[in-house]
Amino acid sequence: MQKSIPLPSPTPRSQAKADRRNALLSAAATLFARSGFNGVSIEDLGAAVGVSGPAVYRHFAGKQAVLAALLVDVSEELVAGGGAVVSATTEPAAALRDLVRFHVSFALTNPDVIRVQDRDLDSLAEADRHRVRALQREYVELWVQVLHRVHPSVDESQLRIRAHATFGLLNSTPHSARTPSQPAVRALLEEMALAALGLPPA
Repeated sequence: MQKSIPLPSPTPRSQAKADRRNALLSAAATLFARSGFNGVSIEDLGAAVGVSGPAVYRHFAGKQAVLAALLVDVSEELVAGGGAVVSATTEPAAALRDLVRFHVSFALTNPDVIRVQDRDLDSLAEADRHRVRALQREYVELWVQVLHRVHPSVDESQLRIRAHATFGLLNSTPHSARTPSQPAVRALLEEMALAALGLPPA
């Protein structure tokens, strides 16, 4: 059996660079959600993490590149995370419940990113916008495949509508929930999502 080769540990310099990049993306999500993409400058982004505006260019080519990293990264994470959830079980109903829990966690911890995607997706460069759209379709189809296993007699077009409706429910609620981290809110969102998908709570 071939042994896996351990990856080298990041150097302090590379780790600091990665941490600064992540801090910029986190600040961008907050600022873009509050003021809109066009209402935030490179100087605003730098100031939010304690650096000058020009220092932001050490990590991103410009403000649009920040937006692209924010939205492409989160779309890739949804596809990868959803795929891992589905691969972890062969039982369709369990897979659907796990997908709901996965997306509820995403929605409750990323309300700013969701708001930015809803409002500023068209501000992306064309190639980045197409990439996000393609990843979104891939994520939807992941849900449709699981839904089809749960409801094999239902047309896939209707299952797709159910999936989109569930995303709308889960992605909009964190904007209005005053205490989104409370277990009761999480449980309520999961219950409503499962009802929309035609699956009773476990």
